[in-house]
Amino acid sequence: MKSVIVLAMHGIPPNDFPQQEAAELFGLHAHLEHARGPERPTLERRYAELEARMRAWPRTAQNDPFHAGSHELAGHLGQALGCPVIVGFNEFCGPSLDEALDQAAALSPERMVVVTPMVTRGGEHSEADIPSAIQRAQNRHPRVPIHYAWPFAPAEVAEFLATQIRRWLE
Repeated sequence: MKSVIVLAMHGIPPNDFPQQEAAELFGLHAHLEHARGPERPTLERRYAELEARMRAWPRTAQNDPFHAGSHELAGHLGQALGCPVIVGFNEFCGPSLDEALDQAAALSPERMVVVTPMVTRGGEHSEADIPSAIQRAQNRHPRVPIHYAWPFAPAEVAEFLATQIRRWLE
């Protein structure tokens, strides 16, 4: 197998996840950004527990249309390129980007290409989180080159958007 594509998506909480647990997860996330001292490990454990529960929550098109749409996009991308596409999520659902990169590497490709539909610069996921996950995967799988097909040229993104807009202007 020559290439495997990893589609790096954001992810959203499923709409049927218990609201109290979701609120606790988001509260812990905010609290951990500033937490110091002996309470931090306890907070981190609870955060990891809630995050794992949310990521493992069963997904359907009804409870997570973004998840379904991500897989639909991956299917079209795989057809267009003629190679496997594995979806990974930055947050809220599984597989995580790290897990998706490991799944891709397990296929023994000659190369992996990571792409995200996040098109503008300045986002933490596209500029920091995804490159960090790629670096971790490259360390775990040093024999497989991993390329990040990002950032996109703003003029090309604008032309794509203009093509969509023209459909409504004509």
